[in-house]
Amino acid sequence: MSRFSNVIKCAAVALLAAACTPTAKVDGTIASAPSSEVVMKLLNVNRYEVLDTVNTDASGRFTYRVKVEKGQPEFVYVYHNDTRVASLLLEAGDKVNVVADTLGNYSVEGSAESARLAQVEKEYSAAQARLQAIADQVADAEGEEAASLRQQLGKEYVDYYRKCVRYILENSRSLTVVPVLYQNFGPDLPVFAQSTDAIHFVSVADSLALSYPQSKYVKALKKEAERRFGYLELEAKIRNAAEIGYPDVVLPDVNAEKIRLSEVDAEVIMLYFWSATDANQKMFNLDVLKSLYEDYHSKGFEIYQVALDPDKTGWAQVVKQQNLPWINVCDGLGASSPYVTTYNIPALPATYIIADGELVDGQVVDEKSLRRLLDRLLK
Repeated sequence: MSRFSNVIKCAAVALLAAACTPTAKVDGTIASAPSSEVVMKLLNVNRYEVLDTVNTDASGRFTYRVKVEKGQPEFVYVYHNDTRVASLLLEAGDKVNVVADTLGNYSVEGSAESARLAQVEKEYSAAQARLQAIADQVADAEGEEAASLRQQLGKEYVDYYRKCVRYILENSRSLTVVPVLYQNFGPDLPVFAQSTDAIHFVSVADSLALSYPQSKYVKALKKEAERRFGYLELEAKIRNAAEIGYPDVVLPDVNAEKIRLSEVDAEVIMLYFWSATDANQKMFNLDVLKSLYEDYHSKGFEIYQVALDPDKTGWAQVVKQQNLPWINVCDGLGASSPYVTTYNIPALPATYIIADGELVDGQVVDEKSLRRLLDRLLK
């Protein structure tokens, strides 16, 4: 009898825990999809995760509960086959009713944020359609007509961008601004493409953090805001780079101390971008750079070596194992480093020579060409 009582107690506790778990309820109707499968997906920052597959009844109705922590709204998407038929922004306790078709047209009640998101997506889709229609006309036009259409295309883009800016300013406490900030009209045409848009990212991230400090979407946005603002600061420095004749680099060394390229006291500096994960580049350190450094360092030569490696721990281990005596810094952004664009780096390794505060013209392809150049510069 005692064992039976314990089983009942455990079951009761489990049921009570499930009942206390914060959720949002979605009641949906897809009349054009009776007795079929609907897939519920969760946006986990930058990827979609399948939550579950739900069956609709003979009338196309379905019900689903989504776990939503308090203060951490979730973006949840409803798919029929491969078509997204509804987008929802759900908070704990929401009871949402969705009416959709299989083409992606839908309406939502019971959640102000979901209704707002639906309007955002509707306007985005309309803008995409307008731009595509004009682009199709441009492809078939010539001369003045083509020029006029391209001007119209640009105006359409700018008008939509301004509408988006107005939206995020007016709704800075709503998580619906997050997808707006990441909208694009193609892989190379984001809506927020200007470097100064970093200010919008920072402003929105700070504002949302006040309302949703634990939200994973807000935390990810804050990182993106910091990255974009870093680009903006770098551009400002580049505009003032005439004083030193080259874009400055500021990155942390193995001791996490930031070292500025422009403050390196040497007559000739070798700015060398590399990856500590490449065996050939590691061998180059030992076979070429070490002997080069020994021969020329006393004459006024210094190496400022920049690793473009997301794995900073691995990079630091290589630097210490190889006992590299020159300046070693690392940009954990890897291929996304702003310095890749600044220095127009096509591939690694990449070498630049700075003499007397100016970038030196001249190809450096191997040890011989390096030595010839250093012999000429360090007379």
